[in-house]
Amino acid sequence: MDVKGVTLYLLDTNTVAYAVSGRSPAARRAMADQIKHSNIAISVITEAEMLYGLARKPEATRLRFAVESLFDTVSILPWDSSAAHAYGTLRARMSNAGKTLSTMDMLIAAHAISTDAILVTSGKTFSQVEALRPTLNWATDI
Repeated sequence: MDVKGVTLYLLDTNTVAYAVSGRSPAARRAMADQIKHSNIAISVITEAEMLYGLARKPEATRLRFAVESLFDTVSILPWDSSAAHAYGTLRARMSNAGKTLSTMDMLIAAHAISTDAILVTSGKTFSQVEALRPTLNWATDI
């Protein structure tokens, strides 16, 4: 989505995980640079995946703080009817072409399509989703 000339970047779960854990200083830097002049968001699907990871590691208090800080910094986009329509079309096209994505990746890809966002991910599997804008990888140091 291009609102007033500002690009929307939708961060995939792997990008969020790499940035908040400190595993990718490059992703953290890119996020800090882009947030100054771009819209950065995550899907509620990514929020759910991150919360699942935290629930599996209740002792990870520093990671929990980093994740919650990120949630306070970026927009969390709700799953809506537009995303559902994009999902139905995407899943049918992928199935007809004999291509697959994990369920969560399919939901995130559909969300990026429905918002016309640039998906920021290191996941190579998204390259098979023709309806996506070209993806970006901010975790170039991994």
